Amino acid sequence: MIRINITSVFVDDQAKALAFYTEKLGFIKKHDVPTGDARWLTVVSPAAPDGIELLLEPDGHPAAKPFKKALASDGIPFTQFAVDDVYAEVERLKGLGVEFTQDAVDMGPVVTAVLDDTCGNLIQLATMK
Repeated sequence: MIRINITSVFVDDQAKALAFYTEKLGFIKKHDVPTGDARWLTVVSPAAPDGIELLLEPDGHPAAKPFKKALASDGIPFTQFAVDDVYAEVERLKGLGVEFTQDAVDMGPVVTAVLDDTCGNLIQLATMK
């Protein structure tokens, strides 16, 4: 059976991304392997340390920066993370200085919010009801 093992988010600075994703969002570093000018740098949820990894992938490919810019300009999140309570998570993250482009909104079966990851991406938080 096919399973999701790693997914990625393009970042403009791996060190800045690691700090944001661990210190603000609460992920933990899983792998940090030098690969020339960049690193194979992944984080995981502390709730599933052996689960799906998020690769903090450098946005050096010529298509990556325009892609990220287009999504952000249109207000489209690059990916989504699940949380138990979007309202509480928004308040916690705002207390840490995280900026939101969309506060928590009840959309019927789901509550969502959208944050700026400081690395060129909008990230959606979601709680299914």
